[in-house]
Amino acid sequence: MEKLTFDICVIGSGPAGFAAAMRSYDFDKHVCIIEGGHIGGAGIVNGALSSKTMWELSKDFSVANKTDRGYQASGLKPNYHEVMRAVKQAAGEKQYQILSQIETFSRKPDCNKSLTLIKGWGKFKDKTTLIIKRHDGSEVEVTADDFIVATGSTPREHPTIKTDGDRIIHTDHMDRLKSFPKRIMIVGAGIVGCEYATIFANFGQTKVHLLDSQQKVIPFEDEDVSDYVNEKLEEIGVIMHHQASLREVRDEGDHINVILDHQDGHVVVVPVDIILISIGRVPLTHGIGLEKIGATITERGLLQVDNQCRVMDHIYAAGDISGNMALVNIAEMEGRFAAKSINQRIKHPLSYDNISTIMFFSPEVSAVGHNEKACQKQNIAYKVIHYSHALISRAIAMRATDGFFKIIVSDEEDPIVLGMRAAGPQSAAALIFIAPMIHNKQRLSEIMRTVHPHPSISEGIQECLRAFDNKNIYKWKAFPDKIKFWRWTPEA
Repeated sequence: MEKLTFDICVIGSGPAGFAAAMRSYDFDKHVCIIEGGHIGGAGIVNGALSSKTMWELSKDFSVANKTDRGYQASGLKPNYHEVMRAVKQAAGEKQYQILSQIETFSRKPDCNKSLTLIKGWGKFKDKTTLIIKRHDGSEVEVTADDFIVATGSTPREHPTIKTDGDRIIHTDHMDRLKSFPKRIMIVGAGIVGCEYATIFANFGQTKVHLLDSQQKVIPFEDEDVSDYVNEKLEEIGVIMHHQASLREVRDEGDHINVILDHQDGHVVVVPVDIILISIGRVPLTHGIGLEKIGATITERGLLQVDNQCRVMDHIYAAGDISGNMALVNIAEMEGRFAAKSINQRIKHPLSYDNISTIMFFSPEVSAVGHNEKACQKQNIAYKVIHYSHALISRAIAMRATDGFFKIIVSDEEDPIVLGMRAAGPQSAAALIFIAPMIHNKQRLSEIMRTVHPHPSISEGIQECLRAFDNKNIYKWKAFPDKIKFWRWTPEA
């Protein structure tokens, strides 16, 4: 058996693993990256980049079909095979960037740091040794001073309905579809379920059903945001099934009958061609020898780590496997932090208070900082301004006026910004202005000194912030349906 020695061994090349490897390289380490599946992990293939490429293509197709812009296209028809070809091309571009970088920094004579990729499945032999089984059957023994486990996660299986990769699928099976299904049932109304409902509805070739076990989609968000997402899904043709559970799936030969039990007692039978299971992800803790090193797995199936991303001694973990939000930016942050922890370079502790995220619906919805639910849970008094895109010149020019900015500030004379929710074009870019304000706890009086460019979507943020002091140009009394204000205190 071939035996190799490194300073750092990273198990997994996804967002957490690759970020950890590169930060370790920055600290002059010889780094080994182990990857048994796709280079880049779910951050690239069957995950964030793939699904967002599909969303961008579906959005472009939907816009091209609009008839309110002074032109009308004809003969447009999407081809699923060509769409997936474009998705694979996008994923391949990012994978080859990763591979190119690894090769650029591969081990050379007399170098004091390097990257080495070993393709295969790694399993702990003990706390200092990993056995990698290559795809050709050969094995490699890797010894390292420190290990970072970043094996990621995989789609959660339904408790009663088993996926077959053909007609009952999860998100890893998207490339197995031969064409747009005529009818699809998406099980799960979280972010990913709503995103795929948006994608298929945008292409206009599929009758989309969305099964929501709760009363509202994305239930972790405030009710006004959930209601907005629900309304927009219905506007593009998604059929919602709220407060329902999947009782049974019946194969009828040329289609599938889905039996839904609603909480009020009535039953609905829905004929579909494809069922997409989207009920979250589970960490990949099995098959990597965690039992050999005595690692602790929590009740939720997560690898237990401390506030230094340490599992034990010289073994660390980052990304989905360690249990925080399953987001690429979180995984990268934790991967970099684990590398810094190993090298004793930590200046600030990990913080999840100011995490931003994008939800790719129709239109996109972005979030940063606290929502109202979080404020109320922590008994934080707050004020809210909800400002419609219908008053923003750039949104009017884009013919995209159904978005909004919702900013939450503390309930005091010179408040700080606690959080923001934004919907509509460029909503994610708008977060970049507010996120530092939240992190630095800047006062409203200081933030309002910034002058935004015109015409820009971010002018809506400017007007939203001005509205807290009634200094906004467009007043709520003239536009009560477009500018809304409310407050909440624990006493109330």
